[in-house]
Amino acid sequence: MTTPAIAYSDDQAQAHDRIAEALREMGVDIDNDTLTPMAEGKGRVMAVVGKAGSGKTLLLADLVHSLQAAGVDIVSGDWEGRRRKDRRTVAVLAPTNKAASVLRMRGVPATTIHRILYTPVYDPQYEKVAEWLAGQGERPAVEGLTEALLDRAKLVYDATTSVPAALASAGVRGSDFITGWKRREDPLDIGLIDESSMLDDRQFDDLTEIFPTLILFGDPAQLAPVNQSGQMVFDKITGRNRLDLARIHRQEADNPILDLAHALGDPDLTFERFERMIEEAARRDPRVEIAARADSDLMARSPVLVWRNATRIRLITAFRAAHGAPEDALIPGEPLICDGIELPLKHRKRRIDLEARGLIKGAPVIYLGPGSRPGFSRLHVIGAEAPRFSASSIVKIEKPDEEEPFIPYAARMGAAFLHGAAVTIHKAQGSQWQAVQVFAPDLYAASRAGRMEAGQALWKRLAYVAITRAEEKLIWITRYALSRPRRPLGIEDLPDPTTQLTLDAEDGA
Repeated sequence: MTTPAIAYSDDQAQAHDRIAEALREMGVDIDNDTLTPMAEGKGRVMAVVGKAGSGKTLLLADLVHSLQAAGVDIVSGDWEGRRRKDRRTVAVLAPTNKAASVLRMRGVPATTIHRILYTPVYDPQYEKVAEWLAGQGERPAVEGLTEALLDRAKLVYDATTSVPAALASAGVRGSDFITGWKRREDPLDIGLIDESSMLDDRQFDDLTEIFPTLILFGDPAQLAPVNQSGQMVFDKITGRNRLDLARIHRQEADNPILDLAHALGDPDLTFERFERMIEEAARRDPRVEIAARADSDLMARSPVLVWRNATRIRLITAFRAAHGAPEDALIPGEPLICDGIELPLKHRKRRIDLEARGLIKGAPVIYLGPGSRPGFSRLHVIGAEAPRFSASSIVKIEKPDEEEPFIPYAARMGAAFLHGAAVTIHKAQGSQWQAVQVFAPDLYAASRAGRMEAGQALWKRLAYVAITRAEEKLIWITRYALSRPRRPLGIEDLPDPTTQLTLDAEDGA
């Protein structure tokens, strides 16, 4: 068995060596840093499966670094460059922008599945700039880009490896250099997919068409997609191609949140006993807290996680009332959740453009204010590489005991949004927040309902997903109550747009 550069547990080391062996069969030797051209007709699908704290992300990150050290190029979804027959590539993907941003914050160059399924079409003169930035062409002469601006773009590219970010630093808008989007037709090479418990069969089929070598990383204790009948795509992967990780003792091993998550695997655990465990954890560790009221300030950036839609709507109504939001308009700083793209089929290009900018179903967004055209809103997409732009919006504010939502902003077509101060646990999968509020009365209701999913009590799956969304603190809310805000809503806490890639979608959205 080879000796990895980092300290692995036994099962991680075995998984590393099994994956290294499979990659070697595909022509990529990460132990000896050697590559051979991709062979036609060869393929492999593997799964790395483990609960929270088992080290999936650590293994994924180390594999990416090993692949880069061996000379494998990263495909980011921004720009791919010229194809070479001997070139080997890897793409690190996640189902949502938020899940991809979690990886990027850990140093893994991840993008979303949408950004790989659809690729940007560059204006020819900016294609030359992209080639130069990536070291595949000579320094270009482009009207409007001075030598100083090109130098600035190169500095940004060297720091971020992002062509759009580099061009934005030179004052070039996305609508200037990206002329459209197209569905990927040519296959890629190696795909590493995080949060694969969120994949449905259609997405899995799309990925197997694109990547001859596909490695899925997933948590079997999470909630399966609603149309999968409790099954996850990696459940069909068996034998030597399935690698199971147990929990390991690393820096998170003494984490009370993970202790609670793993306790849910006990088939005899009742909801009442689990609540007592939470109370005991709260007494001995500040990372777990029992609260009688939901924190209305925290809800502006970290939603309360609930099971039932009725609870979600009541909490959102209370949140907006607490912050003095009018019924017929949004306040800058209010959180939203993308509920999909409402466009006719003939506007396929516009749909691809919005999705590529981060507006995919479930994406968390902060409302910045009205756009410069009727029906448009200025938005900040949490976790997106280019978070700020303006887009045609259909914002739906649901009300308790009312079948139809109120729509304060209604473009004829565009991105649809629900309020994001509270979200269902299903929609929270793939996201993480420093502090997470979990609405305990809903989980109690789920336990009383007695429902099962894939052989486990539904309330346990809900509780597992909810509490593992917390990076640092778990807040267990026990009553239907909301605290008074300590500060007004605003957008001052969001990253400074002058340091971010800003795309203006009003030209084509």
